[in-house]
Amino acid sequence: MGLLDTILGRSKPVRPDLDQLFGLPAAAITLQAGAGFTPTGVGSVCFASVEGGAFAQLQEDVRELLDADTGRGGIPVEFSQDAYGYTWLLARHPANDTASLVNDLHAVNTLLEEAGFGPQLLCSLIAFREATGDRALALVYLYKRGTFYPFAPLPGTTEKRDNGLELQARALLTDDLRIETDLARWFPVWGAPGLGGTGHVPTTGL
Repeated sequence: MGLLDTILGRSKPVRPDLDQLFGLPAAAITLQAGAGFTPTGVGSVCFASVEGGAFAQLQEDVRELLDADTGRGGIPVEFSQDAYGYTWLLARHPANDTASLVNDLHAVNTLLEEAGFGPQLLCSLIAFREATGDRALALVYLYKRGTFYPFAPLPGTTEKRDNGLELQARALLTDDLRIETDLARWFPVWGAPGLGGTGHVPTTGL
């Protein structure tokens, strides 16, 4: 970053670092101890679809890779498309096996990136549920930023967020994850798979 960038307050974008995803199991332990939220075993990856046989084949390769253990009791992955044209891949594992869930999400991101579809990747998330209540919480990874942020939809409402819970989660997780410092980039992912319904993300900013 040059002197002019420093003076004007500009900064270079953070390069994607998929290994940041491996901080999620430790973050899950922190959330459970500090806020009473436990993993649900559900995670998802959101990406913009591309027309063409190469991308369709890549989706099949992803499905084949992640479904390799279904014969041993694993749960098949699910693909869905929302009204905005985004594709969501939903993966499930036992709630106490966050590491395997993260491995799946990392594999999906890596396959898309290595195949040249990195620009289509938007975000990944894993879902949590309040152990003694009905609140949900997601930790969202922004691919293009290499950062995380918490997203907490208020239960029983239409597109309202629990900002207090999100800020509490941020304070708890600063030692576990690279938290996105720009709150304007804490985009809502209303109804993301694993949080209920069909997800959608903003069409800009990610």
